[in-house]
Amino acid sequence: MITRLLVANRGEIARRVFRTCRELGIETVAVFSDADAHAPHTAEADYAVRLSGVKPADTYLAVDRLLAACRVSGADAVHPGYGFLSENAAFARAVIEAGLTWVGPPPAAIAAMGVKLTAKRLMSEAGVPTLPSLAETADGELADPAPAWEFPVLVKAVAGGGGRGMRVVRAADELARQVASAHRESLAAFGDGGVFVEPLLEGARHIEVQVLADRHGMVWALGERECSIQRRHQKVVEECPSPGVAPPMRARLEQAAVRAARAIGYEGAGTVEFLVRGEQVAFLEMNTRLQVEHPVTELVYGVDLVRWQLEVAEGAALPPESPTPAGHAVEVRLYAEDRAYLPQSGVLHRFEVPGQVRVDSGVEGGSVVSSHYDPMLAKIIGYGSGRGEAVRKVVSALRRARIHGLTTNRDLLLDILKNRDFEAGDTHTGFLDQHVFAGDGAPDELAVLAAALATAAANRERAPVLGGLPAGWRNVRSQARVARFEEAEAVYDPLPAGVRVIETVRGTLPAGSAPYELDAVGPYRVVLERGGVRHAFEVSGYGDGKVYVDSAAGGVALTPVPRLPEPVEQVAPGSLLAPMPGSVLRVEVRPGERVVKGQPVLVLEAMKMEHLIAAPAAGVVAEVHVEKGRQVDAGAVLAIIEEGDA
Repeated sequence: MITRLLVANRGEIARRVFRTCRELGIETVAVFSDADAHAPHTAEADYAVRLSGVKPADTYLAVDRLLAACRVSGADAVHPGYGFLSENAAFARAVIEAGLTWVGPPPAAIAAMGVKLTAKRLMSEAGVPTLPSLAETADGELADPAPAWEFPVLVKAVAGGGGRGMRVVRAADELARQVASAHRESLAAFGDGGVFVEPLLEGARHIEVQVLADRHGMVWALGERECSIQRRHQKVVEECPSPGVAPPMRARLEQAAVRAARAIGYEGAGTVEFLVRGEQVAFLEMNTRLQVEHPVTELVYGVDLVRWQLEVAEGAALPPESPTPAGHAVEVRLYAEDRAYLPQSGVLHRFEVPGQVRVDSGVEGGSVVSSHYDPMLAKIIGYGSGRGEAVRKVVSALRRARIHGLTTNRDLLLDILKNRDFEAGDTHTGFLDQHVFAGDGAPDELAVLAAALATAAANRERAPVLGGLPAGWRNVRSQARVARFEEAEAVYDPLPAGVRVIETVRGTLPAGSAPYELDAVGPYRVVLERGGVRHAFEVSGYGDGKVYVDSAAGGVALTPVPRLPEPVEQVAPGSLLAPMPGSVLRVEVRPGERVVKGQPVLVLEAMKMEHLIAAPAAGVVAEVHVEKGRQVDAGAVLAIIEEGDA
């Protein structure tokens, strides 16, 4: 029996495993890097062991240090979570050889699926349909850098998963660079830089089947999950069951998944992933661990997959019949990132997600989101008797969430969930490329007005003279007032009993528009009423230079434009600025070198992903301000390019 479990991971998945352990009466041990010293998962465990350092290689990927943490904490079992060492056969063997219980499949099964080329061969022998492999390399260089293949193709990491080490290549002249980039990213994320190339099956759905197996020969296939909506090959929205899989196809996929699990003697929870286009099915990979999106299966099948992982590791047998599904579940991944998918880091001042949803998060209000790890903040999961109900619950929760301090992908998630093709279930792996959700950049006009009124009220409260006068009050009517924020501005006219909006971010309003009554105006709450309808806004500030406005319509962050701005340091024309904090992985140019538009200048590494900084126009490299290995802040000048004919 497991009595004390160490989770060799961090964040959301560590908290998820701890929750089930508390229900089962199992003591828990957290491990944490220096960057995670005050992270929620560290505080929630019964015991916590520090892994000094911040780099994954020195902490969450350091096998010897994790085993030492088991010894010093008295843990008798290890759960690997997902990512990091969760699919590392050597780690699994080391845990077992140390006399500890490994909560996962046998090392041989991990090894068989951990090398994707070996996995494809095994699956083909087991009767599971696969795609051909066109080439492979361990050092990031192909023997023939420009083969006469039919493009596009997909470069994939031999080890690991989660979209890292994957690149779509649409032309032969891009192949060598993308293979080398995938090699570096895979090496950094998984300690194995091997990559291979296979055909890209465009327009296909990404469908995966959850399997659960015990050591007595029983294998369950717990339906399929739709995981097609992805950015950078990482999933954003998942659901169970798939709206695009009919019962005959579901049966085919489940049978193939069971064959895959039996072929490698699998035990515990795992996922077999497929591409599905029409009647064509192709094996992608098998993840020999718990998936990020496992909650949708748990809700539809009424199971606790972590509990079954623990019980299977203790030798328990699965019942002869698998659970029967009921209802529909939808999960969205909330990331700290902007519309360009660039990760964000910093302080998350407030984090609250209300509503009838399940929230699995790695953060809470006050958490510091580090640039060293994945930027996922939480998973928000809605369940209902049908798909529409599940989606509606997630939409409501996203709109009402209070997320202050960091830019997130909340608006993108809402755009996806309200998209007609998504509503129709018409999704595929190119969904986000086909649908450009750029956003109009215009916050709700009433939110802008509420921010202005609340800011004025706060200023009146702080005023040393006549602070009790209402915001915007004039003894004699004066000109209209302008609320200026970097994101938007609104022109409004304070009235004795209310306020009339004259002009907003969406244009000039008709003359004589009915005014809004000021039902309540304060530094933290504004209520406007017109035509018998009240609009309530909650306004917050944290000294970070922003005003956060939340309402039933959603949340916005606005940056006031000061009347007398402080002098700022001028940035030289042609400066390339760091879009996020990170480490300089590679510098591709030298001062004096001519570049063309789009040419790589340098590569930043942040949150385990590579980010290419390219020349915005043709010109000459005037200055390079960084070197390989340099840590830079967001907004730092990386290089200066003087524009001109190259």
